[in-house]
Amino acid sequence: MEVLKDQRGKQAGDHGEGKLSNQAKQQKQKMNVVDKEAAPTSPMEVVGMGPRDEDGSSSSSLRTAETLLRLLPIAPCVVALVVMLHDSQTNDFGSLSYSHLGAFRYLVNANGICAGYSFLSAIIAAKARAATKSQAWTFFFLDHMLTYLVLAAGAASMEVLYLAYKGNSAATWSAACESFGGFCHKATISVAITFVAVTCYALISLISSYKLFSKYDAPDPVANPIKGIQTATFHA
Repeated sequence: MEVLKDQRGKQAGDHGEGKLSNQAKQQKQKMNVVDKEAAPTSPMEVVGMGPRDEDGSSSSSLRTAETLLRLLPIAPCVVALVVMLHDSQTNDFGSLSYSHLGAFRYLVNANGICAGYSFLSAIIAAKARAATKSQAWTFFFLDHMLTYLVLAAGAASMEVLYLAYKGNSAATWSAACESFGGFCHKATISVAITFVAVTCYALISLISSYKLFSKYDAPDPVANPIKGIQTATFHA
């Protein structure tokens, strides 16, 4: 009888330990699920700029950062524009102005367009309501277009400056900056500031790209029955 009691006691103890072990496993699984739900799911969420919760605090942070970033290029665009507009020099060798060179005229126009667009887009981005897909696509397209616009203006002006400083013996072009040093100095400042605006627009393009593609679900892997290659399908 004592042996039977001991066996029953052991069985009851094993059953109790198994029950506690199952409860501990279930509790651990619940904690893992909570940790996964609380963990950031994108690089933008890691820095606090993604939609991590339902109260809109992270979305508000992203909207504020985007608005400030859209206002940031206005200053360099306007400064580069004004410096180039006042770039002219007259000496014994003649007179030279920015308007004599197409690349510099393009730089002035590009900076003016970008400054105006930055102001208008910042007003729209500051609105509290969430952006629709059509608005996100519009910002994505315009941001990238303006980025390439001001980048092309800076690159073209830099090429003209290079020829002005170095000349081109094959085309019998002399180095104009030897005679018009003041003109070249102002033009160099304007081009350098323009590339500051290019950097700002590159960051804006990254944010608008994130906001657009975060509105779409991640692609699901689909096995290719012919070659066994993993392909992806997109869902709007």
